[in-house]
Amino acid sequence: MPDRQGSLLVISPARWDEACFSVPSVRALIAAGFDPLVLCAQEMCEFWRSIPGLEVMTHAHNAKPKSIAADLAAENFHSVLMWEASPAADAARLAKIGNRIGPAIKPLKKILTQAITIDEAATDHRVRFYLQTTMQMGVESYLPEFFAPLGLPASSRREQILLCPDSDFGSSHEWPLERWLVIARELIDAGEKLLLIRNNAGRQLAARMAEALGDAIKCEDIVAADKAFSLFTDHEFFIGADGSMPHLASHFGATCIVLFGPNDPQWKRPLGKRHKVLRHHVECAPCLLAKCPLDLRCQNELDTSRVVRAIREAIGSTK
Repeated sequence: MPDRQGSLLVISPARWDEACFSVPSVRALIAAGFDPLVLCAQEMCEFWRSIPGLEVMTHAHNAKPKSIAADLAAENFHSVLMWEASPAADAARLAKIGNRIGPAIKPLKKILTQAITIDEAATDHRVRFYLQTTMQMGVESYLPEFFAPLGLPASSRREQILLCPDSDFGSSHEWPLERWLVIARELIDAGEKLLLIRNNAGRQLAARMAEALGDAIKCEDIVAADKAFSLFTDHEFFIGADGSMPHLASHFGATCIVLFGPNDPQWKRPLGKRHKVLRHHVECAPCLLAKCPLDLRCQNELDTSRVVRAIREAIGSTK
């Protein structure tokens, strides 16, 4: 295991949802005195720097292992913790960081010097994959403060509600457009202030909603996930499809209402007990597929009235 007196490099997972799930473990390392430095792609820099006491080192999105290794070699790291195979993980090997720690999974295992066995039966939520790793490094990782969201207290947030109907996980993760329009009109008629996140993900549902609703709704174009961080900090509620956005919104302090389809909310729900996840269970779920080969029944059979009721309960409980 790494020496607390040595320098510990932690390689961020590449996906946004996985990066969010690794946060409690990174916070645990900080609290245990490891003084970790996180290596991530440039677009994740602000995300990781939002965590107090954490240093961050970045590389270009498509950087090759040799390029990253050259920067790592100049830092003289004693140990590196990695959770997945990636160019950055290969770079740690090329940079000859001697103590390479991570879960014993393929194809990562072959470049590790200390492979940690994960109990798959204990990973009912994905966050436990990361927590088991740091626990086996001798770090107390299951403390409530490691899961606390960032952001301002609810009393200081604006009243607008964020809507994000698009998913970067694929079209099968998106609810039908006409039902999103029902939700938006219900909230508008109730006097709620909505801000629609319009991006280039999925089936462009947000853009089509904006066209249908016109001046009745405000929109903001988000060209990349990291451009939405300030919105998540400024808004108390986020309502959206299962994708990267709910996890980021949760990290920055928003309360999320997330509509699940082919994914398993027990395994991949946003961290925190304050969120609501809505799902209509069907026989073929969770298939985890980005595109449905059948009739998208997991989305089509999620009832609009149930979603409206859940939103009213969540919003009403804070007023």
